[in-house]
Amino acid sequence: MTKTQFTPLTPPASTVTATPPADSAAALAHFAARLSFEADVSDVHADLEAHAPGLVVVDSRGTEAWDQGHLPGAVHLPTAEIAARAADVVPAGAVVVTYCWSPGCNGATRAALAFARLGIPVKEMIGGYEYWVREGFAVRTADGVERRPVDALTAPRGAISCGC
Repeated sequence: MTKTQFTPLTPPASTVTATPPADSAAALAHFAARLSFEADVSDVHADLEAHAPGLVVVDSRGTEAWDQGHLPGAVHLPTAEIAARAADVVPAGAVVVTYCWSPGCNGATRAALAFARLGIPVKEMIGGYEYWVREGFAVRTADGVERRPVDALTAPRGAISCGC
């Protein structure tokens, strides 16, 4: 019987480059595709402030969540109601941006899927309501419009956006 010699694994010089980065063409396709599916809270905020035409921001959460606070200018359309009510809420030719609670929730993804199934152009707002609030943007509640202080882990204090 022959003994098998075990060689200890040598860690790579770089964990990041242990798997080589994609070539430029693949990276271009990947990152362009991501941006065609997603928008961040700063970009959605800028578009809502500018009253960008043809944009409908949809809060896909339930009524209790909506009542607790939502984006000013958003439309309340819970995911379960999208198939039945989208035609009444989304004008022809509009682009929908969905959001839900947070990055830990895939409710906005499910809502975006429901809109896509209807043939409606759609993007998901990454970060959701949580990052909207954490970046210091105003929310509408039953008591009116309010704003929390900026969380310095999500955006610079006193700035409108991260500047990226």
